[in-house]
Amino acid sequence: MNMKEKIGFLVLVVFVIFHSAELASADEMDEASNANITSTFTPTFVPTPTVSGVHIYVPEKANVRSGPGTFYEKIGVLVAGQISPVVGRTSVGEWIAINYPEGSKDVAWVYAPLVLVRGMIIEDLPEINAPPTPTLEAVPIEGLSSISTDMPSIPVRLPTFTQSPPIAQPTFVTVEFEDQSLPPIVLIGSLFVLGIISGMVAIVRQRR
Repeated sequence: MNMKEKIGFLVLVVFVIFHSAELASADEMDEASNANITSTFTPTFVPTPTVSGVHIYVPEKANVRSGPGTFYEKIGVLVAGQISPVVGRTSVGEWIAINYPEGSKDVAWVYAPLVLVRGMIIEDLPEINAPPTPTLEAVPIEGLSSISTDMPSIPVRLPTFTQSPPIAQPTFVTVEFEDQSLPPIVLIGSLFVLGIISGMVAIVRQRR
């Protein structure tokens, strides 16, 4: 390797080292600029839409129903931070009527303890009649009809009336004495006296 080739090789090495240093410096500058952009970024504030007049504010979450009660259909949900104009209340103030496009005549209902009424106290809100109560549809039970038709009919024996035997009625026979004979009490008394006499005679004989 002559002197000229050595000089050319050294120049090439110096060029490569210098170019590598420039690339590393450029990368560091890009990272620094990105860090500055990240640190100085300010999120854009999106203001909450305002509602003039009396309205509700939802602190957390509230279901929206077609009527004032859990037996009414659920037609929507208000999430935390949402507001809606107030239309009225129920007679006891347990449910609040709001302006809601999906409701009947643009009116829907929310449970009062889940929202905050702003602009007026609940007692001063106008009272609104509740919509008709929804009719629950009968749901047929699968297999019930087949069970009722497939079960065999069991004959039922009806009780028959059996007449009880007649009760024997005692009959009293009246003894009549013909030819005006002595009454029975006299005969009984006579027999009693004779019995006493016979007993006394028997006792006397035994003592002898």
